Amino acid sequence: MTDPLITLTTDFGEDAPYVAALKGVILCINARARLLDLSHSIPPQDLRHTGFFLKTAIPYFPRAAVHVVVVDPGVGSSRALLYVEVAGHRLLVPDNGCWTPLIPPGAVPAVRVLADPHYWRQPVSSTFHGRDILAPVAGWLSRGVSPDLLGPPVSSWVSLDIPEPDLGADRLRGEVVFVDHYGNLITNIPGEAFLALTGRPVRVTVGTAETTVKVRTYSEAGRGTLVALVSSSGMLEIAVVQGSAAERSGAGMGTPVTVAVLP
Repeated sequence: MTDPLITLTTDFGEDAPYVAALKGVILCINARARLLDLSHSIPPQDLRHTGFFLKTAIPYFPRAAVHVVVVDPGVGSSRALLYVEVAGHRLLVPDNGCWTPLIPPGAVPAVRVLADPHYWRQPVSSTFHGRDILAPVAGWLSRGVSPDLLGPPVSSWVSLDIPEPDLGADRLRGEVVFVDHYGNLITNIPGEAFLALTGRPVRVTVGTAETTVKVRTYSEAGRGTLVALVSSSGMLEIAVVQGSAAERSGAGMGTPVTVAVLP
């Protein structure tokens, strides 16, 4: 039997002891667990960044994995902690909506509230539920404990407020929803909507910058060129070849983006 896989996604950073504590708790329950760090560089308490990260990473993992997500601005409050099965994947998350971008259209996830302290570490800190509740529950799940034992099912939860683009025949309006390490700007405008305008010249505007250069890959334009293309996540991306579109445009998450057909 393959050793169970548990992934960790947090906003803890790389220089604090918090991630090590999560791992220690899990390994005390199941020393055979395989622990994989997805990221500990999520911007602090940034739920929209977390949602995009999970949506574009989790679908590529084996469905048997357990994904622990500790981005939790509501820690210590009355917010719940959840066990979620969505699109065949299993997550342990705070009830703050960070996981909801993973829900496919029309799908109904299976969600339980973590309510049985038998599977928690005691005593439970009011400021570190990741260590004292989510991590131990992940350890027990990796040992085969049924999710049915963790707490009752629920039919409502907090959903992340995801902005919807305005897709017209000659103009697309959206916003930046993710800025990657390279300064590439990922928008909420679907790539197919952008490609539908490919047969006509368009101007893409974001922040203080604009471009009429449409490419399929970065290598199709010269160094320093601001370009528009469809990202690997299937959304309109604005990039600077071997540079930073975020720096060039002054844009960040929430900056408006417009694609307009030129007269």
